[in-house]
Amino acid sequence: MKTVEKQSQVNVIGPVGEELQVPDKDAKAMVGTEDTPGSKASPNPQKLRPSVFHSIKFFVLCHSLLQLAQLMISGYLKSSISTVEKRFGLSSQTSGLLAAFNEVGNTALIVFVSYFGSRVHRPRLIGCGAILVTLAGILMTVPHFISEPYRYDRTSPADMPQDFEASLCLPSTKALASASSNSSCSSYTEARHLAVVGIMFTAQTLLGVGGVPIQPFGISYIDDFSHNSNSPLYLGILFAVTMMGPGMAYGLGSLMLRLYVDIDRMPEGGINLTSKDPRWVGAWWLGFLISAGAVALAAIPYFFFPKEMPKEKQELRFRRKGLAVSDPPVSKGEDSSSEQSPADSPEKKDNLAQIAPDLTVIQFIKVFPRVLLRTLRHPIFLLVVLSQVCMSSMAAGMATFLPKFLERQFSVTASYANLLIGCLTIPLAIVGIVVGGILVKRLRLGPVHCGTLCLLSALCCLVLSTPLFFMGCSSHQIAGISHQPGAQPGLELFPGCMESCSCPSDDFNPVCDSSSRVEYITPCHAGCRSRVVQEAPDKSQVFYTNCSCVAGGGPVPAGSCDSACGHLVLPFMILVSLGAALASVTHTPSFMLILRGVKKEDKTLAVGIQFMLMRVLAWMPSPVIHGSAIDTTCVYWAHSCGRQAVCRYYDHDLLRNRFIGLQFFFKTGSLACFALILAILRQQDKEERTKATIPNPGLQQQLLASEAKKEPEESRV
Repeated sequence: MKTVEKQSQVNVIGPVGEELQVPDKDAKAMVGTEDTPGSKASPNPQKLRPSVFHSIKFFVLCHSLLQLAQLMISGYLKSSISTVEKRFGLSSQTSGLLAAFNEVGNTALIVFVSYFGSRVHRPRLIGCGAILVTLAGILMTVPHFISEPYRYDRTSPADMPQDFEASLCLPSTKALASASSNSSCSSYTEARHLAVVGIMFTAQTLLGVGGVPIQPFGISYIDDFSHNSNSPLYLGILFAVTMMGPGMAYGLGSLMLRLYVDIDRMPEGGINLTSKDPRWVGAWWLGFLISAGAVALAAIPYFFFPKEMPKEKQELRFRRKGLAVSDPPVSKGEDSSSEQSPADSPEKKDNLAQIAPDLTVIQFIKVFPRVLLRTLRHPIFLLVVLSQVCMSSMAAGMATFLPKFLERQFSVTASYANLLIGCLTIPLAIVGIVVGGILVKRLRLGPVHCGTLCLLSALCCLVLSTPLFFMGCSSHQIAGISHQPGAQPGLELFPGCMESCSCPSDDFNPVCDSSSRVEYITPCHAGCRSRVVQEAPDKSQVFYTNCSCVAGGGPVPAGSCDSACGHLVLPFMILVSLGAALASVTHTPSFMLILRGVKKEDKTLAVGIQFMLMRVLAWMPSPVIHGSAIDTTCVYWAHSCGRQAVCRYYDHDLLRNRFIGLQFFFKTGSLACFALILAILRQQDKEERTKATIPNPGLQQQLLASEAKKEPEESRV
C-alpha cells in the first residue's frame, strides 16, 4: 500500500503533458487518512473523505469572500463622507483625517506580520481579525444611536408647525422667543459631540488593526498549502474577487443614502425633505451594520481550518491536449528537482523574511531599519515607490472626496454620485489593472518596456485630466454671501426688503428664486411670511409665499438652486474613469520593475516596504490634504455652539481648480518619476551593451574554444 501511495504521488506532481490520472478515492484517502491496515476496507466511506476545511480550494473561496466584505466595510465611509459631515458638523479636513485613521492602525502593526510568519495559527488569527473588524463596524454605528434625532431645522422634528414657522419672517419679539427656545448649547452637548467624534476615530483605528492579519496571512497560507502550479491561479481568483469590494461599498452607499437617517425613529407625520434637499442626511449607519454582518459571517469558517493542512498534490488541468502534447517531455528526475527547488532555495536566502522566525521582537526591530535603508538606496526601487505614492495619493483623494465634489459641483444627490463611481470608475480601474497584467505577460515586457508602458499610461492619464478644469460652472448668486473665502456674510444685496424680519444667523433652510437664480439661506432672508405644502402621491413639495425680497412675492420652492452645468456630470465621470483606468495600467508593470530591479533575496521585503511607504506617504496624508484644500474654498460656514461646523456653500470655481489641481499635481509627479526610471533603465541597458562589445582577447579565445566544442553537438541536433 505504501508503495502504491508513493507511486501515485509521483504521478500527481508529474509533468503536465503526461496523461496520468489518479482515482479520486485514492487521492482523498491519501490526503485525509493515514495508512492503517483497516483503512483499505473501511465500511464507512465518509471516514475516508477529508474534511472540507482541509481543502485549500475551500480556503480560497472563504478568503475571497472575507476580503470582499472587509474591503466593502473599509471603503464604505468614503461613500458617505459628506453625509457624516452634515450629520455631525465636521469639516472636510476632519472627515479626511477620519478616513485616514483606517490606515493608522494598519500601518502600525503590518511590519510585525513578517516577524510572526508561520509561528501563529494563521486561520484563527485571520478569524480574530475579522471579528475585530466586525466590532469596529458596529462601533461605527454607535454615534447614531446615542445622538438625538437629526434636526434639519432649529426645532425638534416632533413639533412640525414650529419647525417651519421658525424659518419665516417673524416680528422681532416672536423671533427672539423662538431663538431662545432653540438654544440648546450646553457643556453636555459639547461633551457628547466630542464623544461621538472620538468613537468614530476609535472605530476607524480598530478597523485598520483588524485588517492587519487578513490579507498577508491569507496569501501566505494559500501559497504554502496549494500546489506550486495552482498558487498563481488561486491568488488571481482572490484578487479578482476582492477588487469588487470598493465598488460594492459605493453601491451599498448609493442604496443606504436614499433612506432617511432616522428611519428607525421617524417623527409623527413624516418629513418634508427630499434627497435633493441640501439638508437631507441618508441612513449612513445602516451600511456599516450590513457590511459588519457580512464580515462576521465570512469569519466563521476560519475557526475550523487547521494550522497546517496537507499540501495540495494535484495540479489543476485547464490546458488543451494539443498544448500538452506540444510541451517537451520532462524526465521524472528533472521534474522532481524543479519541484524541490522552490522549497529549497528560500532556505538558502539570507534575508529578513527568512531569518525573522529566528529573531526576537527586539532584534527584529533593530534589524528592520538597516534593511529598510539598504533597500531604499536602490534608485529604481525608490523612484517606483515614489511614482506609486503619487498615484496612490491621487486615488485616495479621489476615492474620499469625489462623491462630495460631484454633489457640490453638479447638484447631484449623494446616492447618484456613489452610483456613478461604483458603476463607472471602480470597474474601469479594475479593467486597467487586468489590461496592464495582460500586456506584461503577452508581450513579455522587460524592464525597459515596462518603464515605457508606465510612462505612456501616466502621460495619457495626465492629458485626460486637463479638460476637467473646464467642466463645471460658477456658483449661483446667494443673497447675503460674498464669494470670497474667509469673508463674513452680510446682507448687502437686498438691505431693505427684510428690515422687519429678525432672522437667526445660524439657521439653514435654503429657498431658490428660479426666475433670477438667487438662493436665500432661509425663507426669512427672502422676506417670506407664509408657507404652502403642495401634496403629491409620491412626495410633498413646500413653497413659501409673501416674500418681500422676491419679485412678485413668490412663491419660491424649498431647496437649493440646481447647478447650471448638471448635464456635464456624465462626460466628467467618463473622463475621470478613463483616467483611472490608464493610471491602473501602471500597477502590474511597476510591480515588475521592483521585482526585477532588486536583489532576489530582498524581493519579499521590498514589496512589504513598498506597501508600508504607500500607506504612510499616500493613504494616510492624502485625504487630509484634499480635505484641507476643499475647506479653503468654503464661503459660508455653519456654526454650532460657537464652533465652526460644516461648510454650507463653496466657491465652485475654486473648488474645481483646487481639487482637480491636486489630482493634476500628483499625476505630474508620477509622470516625472516614470520618466526618470526610463532614463536610468536605458542608461543601464546601454552600459551593459557597451561592456558586452568591449574586446577582451582572453575572453574571445575562451568563447572561440567553447564554440568549437559546441559545433559537433549542434550538428548532431
